[in-house]
Amino acid sequence: MKIKINHIAKIEGHAGFVANIVKGDVESAKIEIKSSARLIEGLLIGRHYKDAPLITARICGICPVIHNITSVKAIENALNIKPSADTVTLRKTMLMGQFIHSHGLHAYFLSLPDFFDIENDLNFIQELPYQAGLALKVRDYGVNLVKVIGGRTVHPIRSEIGGFKKAPTKKEVDELLKQAREVLPQAVELAEFFRKLNYPKFKRKTEYIGLKSKLEYAIYDGNIASTEGLNIPVKKFAHDLTEIQKPYYTVKKVNWDNNWYMVGALARMNNNFLQLNSKARNVWQKSGLEMPDWNSFHNILAQAVEIVHCIEESIKLLEKVKVGGIKADTKLYKVKASKGGAAAEAPRGTLYHYYEIDKDGYITNCNIITPTAQFIGNLEKDIEHFIPNLKKLSMKQKKKKIRMLIRAYDPCITCATH
Repeated sequence: MKIKINHIAKIEGHAGFVANIVKGDVESAKIEIKSSARLIEGLLIGRHYKDAPLITARICGICPVIHNITSVKAIENALNIKPSADTVTLRKTMLMGQFIHSHGLHAYFLSLPDFFDIENDLNFIQELPYQAGLALKVRDYGVNLVKVIGGRTVHPIRSEIGGFKKAPTKKEVDELLKQAREVLPQAVELAEFFRKLNYPKFKRKTEYIGLKSKLEYAIYDGNIASTEGLNIPVKKFAHDLTEIQKPYYTVKKVNWDNNWYMVGALARMNNNFLQLNSKARNVWQKSGLEMPDWNSFHNILAQAVEIVHCIEESIKLLEKVKVGGIKADTKLYKVKASKGGAAAEAPRGTLYHYYEIDKDGYITNCNIITPTAQFIGNLEKDIEHFIPNLKKLSMKQKKKKIRMLIRAYDPCITCATH
């Protein structure tokens, strides 16, 4: 028997799915990438290093901030530039907006309808108008946060190598704080709504990997840690990643130590749960779910909880800006032949950028490893284990459940085919 899905709607990019089942056993389960390779890395070769953060932000319209910031960090590491504390605060604040915006779109409007067996989002909004209204208000805050800090809603223009071009005004910070305090209880209410959803019963132990820091819930910086006890510097972990390129596949699948693994909201939660802000941690604790959690469907709940965390964190960061004042500054530095990489957490998981620069500042080599390229192999293994649970369902219902699991991962095919 073959299960074939020609198009998976409500994900970023184009993909399908096919599984071959022989005598009741799943012989193979493969995500079919329908988007062509975009060759951004090749486009950067020969370009000046200052172009990289602006060009890589165009990889995705949903998560441009994280590409911009990770690119900036990688080049700073190559040139041995240490940004000021004020610059780091502004970058972290902008990342909070990125997470709220991206998770808000995916969890509320792309995945949530699956739990109500609704395929048309317009019908979904009509059925749950109150929750949809709250979701739009929360997401609007995330969009506004990126716009004020980054200079515009999509593809920020204020962050740069070595610093930040312009800081928000006191009035802008006051307005953002007012909006944040208004939407925080709404985000909590929505997270409680997600906590009470009827998630499919599914469990498969895998390795959850992401940034970890002693200082905070790691998004901007940290070591690479996992649920299997891994805790090593980013440079060492990235060196041991293997990118698998096949001629018929426009995504380079990534594994580590010859194993597939999971990144993203649930991975971060599994590795950093105790560092969540209080309201976010309280929502998860009320669910009664143990940590680490091995149900990939709970990635949606983890996203809803992270939205609460990021709003709480943005309030802390904005208060810091308001009380202490903040300067937009850029450190002086010298260009030299060098190489360096960096990692930061995208909404969908850990993102890596690496650059080699010649003495005149032109890029001679680069590599970008996106979250979806890392977790797609793990997703296929999850589906292999999930399909036997669907034996009693019709083919139509089987396909719906498989789409539901794929969307729970929040894949970004656009980033993966960069």
